[in-house]
Parts: sequence; C-alpha cells; structure tokens
Amino acid sequence: MTDTNAATATADTFIPVTTQTWSNGRHKVRCVKVINETWDVKTYCFMAEQPVMFFFKPGQFVTLELEIQGEAVFRSYTISSSPSVPYSFSITVKRVPGGQVSNWLHDTMSEGMELAVHGPVGQFNSIDFPADKVLYLSGGVGITPVMSMARWSYDTNTNADAVFVHSARTPRDIIYRRELDTMSSRIENFRVHTICERFESGQPWSGYRGFLTLPLLQLITPDFLEREVFCCGPTPYMKAVKKMLEDAGFDMRRYHEESFGATPETIEEDAIQSAEQAQEDADAMPASELLSVSFADSGKSVQIAPGETVHAAAAKLGLHIPKACGMGICGTCKVKVLEGDVDMTHNGGITEDDVEDGYILSCCSAPKGNVVVEF
Repeated sequence: MTDTNAATATADTFIPVTTQTWSNGRHKVRCVKVINETWDVKTYCFMAEQPVMFFFKPGQFVTLELEIQGEAVFRSYTISSSPSVPYSFSITVKRVPGGQVSNWLHDTMSEGMELAVHGPVGQFNSIDFPADKVLYLSGGVGITPVMSMARWSYDTNTNADAVFVHSARTPRDIIYRRELDTMSSRIENFRVHTICERFESGQPWSGYRGFLTLPLLQLITPDFLEREVFCCGPTPYMKAVKKMLEDAGFDMRRYHEESFGATPETIEEDAIQSAEQAQEDADAMPASELLSVSFADSGKSVQIAPGETVHAAAAKLGLHIPKACGMGICGTCKVKVLEGDVDMTHNGGITEDDVEDGYILSCCSAPKGNVVVEF
C-alpha cells in the first residue's frame, strides 16, 4: 500500500468525534444499565446522547431531577463510579422503606429512560487531599463515595497505600464484595477488611463480626494515626467513627467525611431561623432600606430586606429556581449574578471555578446591595 493509500485508509477509519467535558450544571442523561448489587441495592449507569467526558473528583455527588406522580423532586446521590471511566457515570441506591425517590428508582428506572442531573459538586473527595497512606471507612450504602475513590486509585495505578474497612449488616448486604476482593487480590498496597454486624442461618462468614471499635481498628490498621481518613455512612456511624478517632488522638485535620447526606441539624436550624428573621425585618423595614433583585431573563424585579436570599426574592415573583436542600449543599439552585455582590454561605454545593465565573447558590446568597441575576 502506498503512503497515499495508507493516509486515505487512516482517514476513513478514524472519524473525529467532538467530545465535551462535564461541568457543574444541568445535564440530560440516559440510563444505559441497571445492576443488582445486593438484594436491596442497585447501580444505575448513565450516559449522554452526545459524547461527554464525565470528569469529576472521586467522592463528589450529583442531584437527580425527577418527576414523581406529577411533582418535581430533587435528590442527591454520590457518584459511585470513577472518572477513570469517563464516558459514563453511575450512582448506587439502596431501597429505603418509605423512601420516595429510592423506591421510585428501584421500581421505575430502567434502561433507556432519560432524566436531568445537576452537578457534580462536593468538597468530600480524594483529589483535594492527596496522601501516601489512606484509610477508607464506610458503613452500608455509604460505601459509594469511598468506592469511587478506591476505583480511581486502582485504575490510575497510584502508589498510595490504602486500607478499606467496610461495615455491613450481614454478609448478603456487602456491596461491591466481589470487586473489592478482586482489587485487593491484584495489588499489594490495597487491603480490604469487612465487618458484619451479624450473620443469619445459611450465610457463611469467617470475617470480623460486630461493630467497628478502636481495638478492632488498631488490629486491622495499626498505623491508622498516620493515614488520611475518608469516612461515609449513616449519621450514627460517622458520629461514632469521629468520636473514636478523636479519643485516639487522631489529627482531625486529616479526617474527611461525606457532608451532603442527612442535613446537619445546626445547618438546618440556622437556615430556618435566618429566613424567619429576614421576613420579619422586611415587614418592619421602610422602603428606602430595601434592596432590589432583578431577574434578567424574566424581566422581573422585587425589593427585599437585607439578609433575605436571592431564592426568596425569586419565590416572591413566582419564579421557580430548582432546589433540593435549601442549605447550600446540593448545588441545584445555582444561578449567575450579572451585576452586584452577594454574601454566600454555602456548605460545599458549588465549586471555586463556578464562584470565579460569577455563579452563586441562590438558597444561601443574600444580596449586599442591588443585584441582577441571570434567570
């Protein structure tokens, strides 16, 4: 074959593809696979119609935008896959008795269905806290963000020495069991230890039993004080782990835990009190002291009291800015400020790059003066 023919063959074989990169925002995706992980846990895999590289920091989460019984519902889930597999992403969901979204996903979500997702966001991730020695601690379905971290470390052949300690109710509740066993069998610097609270008849189990305690942690990982710790699980589990590490003299600056799950009570109480106080101030304040909030896309504006949020201003005008948490955690209510400044107190739901580009979370951003918002 001549050089000319070879060049022609190459050109015919390799068709250029325009690939976009994922960024924090609203995206349309399609479910391409549903995997049964355990008897009450499923993994849902998503892709975009056009090639999109879903890069994110392992440990971050997305917020699903769903319609359930005619009502718009938003719910946040950690990404369980790794950005080392860039053209799709996955979430892993446990069916919760009475859980509106988890039950809907288990009963309804199937291959081919489309939905919108918001994200990715989240301060809990392994990229921002690199370390030579890592300890992953997880309980139940809280394994998802640390599994994303472990997959990333495994796929990218990092030299980090990692210990993965997972707590489950029974052997049949161990999520990703075979994959974790495979990972630990292939590389020496990745060790997995599973603790089962109990085991039932017909469930063979020769591993650790009971709960994670300090003596057990010292047995599994004698050098845990030297490691970067990433922890996720039910709130009681994380509280117990945190206290255990504090009592052991662990440097808590090296402790990181998932933060988007159950909203911390102090954050929720502060948000409610701030909203109530702002409304009272607005009712008693002279018009000359009110601030103007204008929404460029809709051409509407309203006056609010100092301390009221951009989201509250929109609501007064009948404008619906989507939100899931109301505390600056999920990142769903992101909008762009075109003019003016705000005081934003968020809890990890927005990236530094978005802030530099002028974006805010409307639920936790109070104008400092008159502002114009792109909505």
